[in-house]
Amino acid sequence: MHDHENVREDEHPEIIAHNTRLGLMLFAVYCVMYGGFMGLSTFAPEVMKSRPFGGVNLAILYGFGLIVAAMLLAVVYLFLAKQADSADSKAA
Repeated sequence: MHDHENVREDEHPEIIAHNTRLGLMLFAVYCVMYGGFMGLSTFAPEVMKSRPFGGVNLAILYGFGLIVAAMLLAVVYLFLAKQADSADSKAA
């Protein structure tokens, strides 16, 4: 729910739109990675059983990779959103 009376002065529609697009793009990237995990689990379980590193199976490695990827994508979002905000501040 949007309450237009409580919008802060530093929130500009252009920045909000940019950050929304950025968030959706990064979410799409994560969905593709998660889709790969689900696809391998469903259609190639023997691949997920393989042990490529140190005796740990690929399913565990991929799962931890998804967790790390989510954190990295969050950091990327914060960095790029802050850049857009500071660029808008300098232009004003």
